[in-house]
Amino acid sequence: MYRSHFGLRELPFSLTPDTTFFFAHRGAQAALNTLLVALRSGEGFVKITAEVGCGKTLLCRRLLGALAANCETAYIPNPAVDSGAMLLAVCEELKIAIDPGESSHRVVKELKRCLLAHARAGRRVVLIVDEAQCIPDETIEVLRLMSNIETEKRKLLQIVLFGQPELDVKLAQPHMRQLLQRITFADGIEPMCAEEIGQYIAHRLSVAGAAEPQIFCDAAIDELSRRSGGIPRLINVIAHKSLMLAFGEGLTQIAERHVAMAADDTGAALPAADPRGSWLKRLLTSNRRGVGSR
Repeated sequence: MYRSHFGLRELPFSLTPDTTFFFAHRGAQAALNTLLVALRSGEGFVKITAEVGCGKTLLCRRLLGALAANCETAYIPNPAVDSGAMLLAVCEELKIAIDPGESSHRVVKELKRCLLAHARAGRRVVLIVDEAQCIPDETIEVLRLMSNIETEKRKLLQIVLFGQPELDVKLAQPHMRQLLQRITFADGIEPMCAEEIGQYIAHRLSVAGAAEPQIFCDAAIDELSRRSGGIPRLINVIAHKSLMLAFGEGLTQIAERHVAMAADDTGAALPAADPRGSWLKRLLTSNRRGVGSR
């Protein structure tokens, strides 16, 4: 594609949540700090919410990396399962051998035995649930019951919920109040502010191997900020398309028009200030007419 054209080792704006590209903008760093403080304090439940595309999964993986040295972790990326499947998934993550036909009582007993063994060894156990807004109500209840496993001194299992704002709506229901009261720390990941977006672009280009991280001109960064609303996923999509457009023209500098055209071609991008419509559609239409007239 355009990697060699821009002197890159890898694509800088992939949507895969690769922690080597993690950028600690204020919203992400504040949420990570909240998580680390809460978990070190031994709190039972912690909640992080953010809009779609704001980097929950990347932060989740960053947290897993930060905890790896001194914690046992269980990571559930797809929690839309019933309570029995959730129990088995947690046991599998913690390497507890369980017969799928075992009763829930037996599974919980084995889980408690494992948690006590880790506690005696001085290791904390953290369960991280991504996309927590998808958890069925009955499964949320089993998470609450798992959090009840404790000694007189400490919780044996700490649980972190990552979710979209719909998670707050779910937990605000009257029948969820027992769990809501147990969430002692909560935070959110805010979109990047305008001045952080240029730093983000330069960071990802540098990690990808760019010798010159100023591939996007200032006007292009300003347009990217306006059209993405500071949402990392949208920034990545628009920036990737912008690089493709410049590559197609044989250019090594991303101009404002490249970003505008890329954003026009991205359905979730914010509307352009230019009321005349999509630059990209006009360009493609013009090219097609040119080809047909030859």
